[in-house]
Amino acid sequence: MGGVEISRRQAVGGVGAAAALAAAGWQGAAGAKPKPKPGDESVTITVMGTSDLHGCCLNWDYFKNAEFDNTAHDDIGLAKISSLVKQIRADRGRDRTLLFDSGDTIQGTPLATYYAKVEPITETRVKHPMARAMNAIGYDAVTLGNHEFNYGLPLLDLWIRQMDAPVLGANAVRASRDVPAYEPYVIKKMRVGHGRTVKVGVLGLTNPGVAIWDKTYVEGELRFLDLVETARKWVPVLRAKGADVVIVTAHAGDNGFSSYGGDLPVENASAMVAEQVPGIDAILFGHSHQEVAQRFVLNKETGAEVLLSEPSYWGRRLSVLDFTLVPKKGGWTVTAKSAITVNSNTVAEDPAIVALIKPQHDTTVAYVNQVVATSVAELSTAESCYKDTPILDFIQDVQAGTVKDGLAGTAYEALPVLSICAPFSRTAVFPAGDVSIRDIAGLYIFDNTLLGSVLTGAQVKAYLEYSAKYFTQLPVGAPVDVATLTNANGVPDYLYDQLSGVTYDIDISQPTGSRIVNLAYEGVPVTAAQEFVVAVNNYRQSGGGGFPHITTAPVVYNRQVEIRQALIDRASAVGVIDAADFHVLNWKLVRAGVPVF
Repeated sequence: MGGVEISRRQAVGGVGAAAALAAAGWQGAAGAKPKPKPGDESVTITVMGTSDLHGCCLNWDYFKNAEFDNTAHDDIGLAKISSLVKQIRADRGRDRTLLFDSGDTIQGTPLATYYAKVEPITETRVKHPMARAMNAIGYDAVTLGNHEFNYGLPLLDLWIRQMDAPVLGANAVRASRDVPAYEPYVIKKMRVGHGRTVKVGVLGLTNPGVAIWDKTYVEGELRFLDLVETARKWVPVLRAKGADVVIVTAHAGDNGFSSYGGDLPVENASAMVAEQVPGIDAILFGHSHQEVAQRFVLNKETGAEVLLSEPSYWGRRLSVLDFTLVPKKGGWTVTAKSAITVNSNTVAEDPAIVALIKPQHDTTVAYVNQVVATSVAELSTAESCYKDTPILDFIQDVQAGTVKDGLAGTAYEALPVLSICAPFSRTAVFPAGDVSIRDIAGLYIFDNTLLGSVLTGAQVKAYLEYSAKYFTQLPVGAPVDVATLTNANGVPDYLYDQLSGVTYDIDISQPTGSRIVNLAYEGVPVTAAQEFVVAVNNYRQSGGGGFPHITTAPVVYNRQVEIRQALIDRASAVGVIDAADFHVLNWKLVRAGVPVF
């Protein structure tokens, strides 16, 4: 398994974890610990944290069938994290360290998908690879992310039972009453010498957006409460139970924004929790996939500084938080705290984790490399963010065809079927020749299912106007730079929805909200009242991205067909992927009627 061994780059340029920690500014990382001064009764404890691991056990890119690498030469996976954790534990002392995770653990790689969908652990009863690795590393607590709910509650519940560490989610409550559906917190006792014990309370908070994003699985079963109010309820409980240090592990970013409407509590509320809830020493957060080594937020009630840290995603970084405590009557007081993030590319993978995961990794590699079709020519997503490309039309054709077939014999079979999809990746390719499952999985990277909803012509236009905010406004005659043309105001690629089945132009010389022109169906202008069935994924239909009308549109098709599997099945059935069979140039960018490309 050459891809998960230490790479040549690491062998030549890699350094030990201790040196990496020292370079990052972590005191004591180089080996020798400073001797305490006479009369100094203070102790230092260290909390390590990961988040948004997304099924990454090993430093492997299943879509490229190679060791993971990017332009920053990041490395990923729990095998890397394990090497860092072992070094820090050796340096600090096992009793002086804790290891937490802030969620999004069991979804995101073909490895995770295989054991959720292809050979689901709910049927085989085998241990999930992420449970295997995290148990071997010795996590002390893990918090639920929103993607933990992607495969339904039975699989989630089994994964929780497979975990040695408690899995926390204080604000996920039973639908019928405000009783936590999962463990809300845990208190860890740390022996710090001379018979002394430090109690660290850990409160886990998950993301309220689960109510939208996985509505199919949680509606009627769970509710998701406000992070601030939940913390306000439980932090005093932790203090009353003797917690000397209180840490919140939150699957929520720190910018205060939400990707959905105001009907649900704030999505990215970590800084709000720090500001508004007294008694918290630190928040290890995730969800936003950012690296925030150290941020201090002032609590508005007490004036105390709350330490925040987010360790990027996929195991690229490990957050390392240090707390200095001095004894007080009946416990301890935190007198200093700091945090850094450590880069996983500074160490080799832990061979014990590699060996532990190798059988499941090899099974996944064999599965995703199965050839399912032949492509007449290379099809690429490189230009899919600003051009109508054949490879995305492959998705559109499969989605529309699946929904149309499913409507046969129903009251909706005569309605035109449109399809929506977005460019999830700019690097996906169907090579000329053999096309494998991993090629298709690289094109459609999410575990979405397919629905069909009824929209009117007016609603379709409003939907497209919302999507078109993705483009930077460019006056007629201004030079076009594809590097700055897209992602206006930070809108990510996966929120640029393209529509097949109708024709339309996007006039990027116009302001947002006034860009869709020449919207037509079969050459005839679309009328406001005209009805269509729109093939759409469950994430978008349930409100992900905040697109208008789709969440309230009548759902007329929902057979829980996984879109990625539908693509694989179509490729297998036809045997040959030929763009001439499905590519229709139905949208383009224009300025005052003149095509941009």
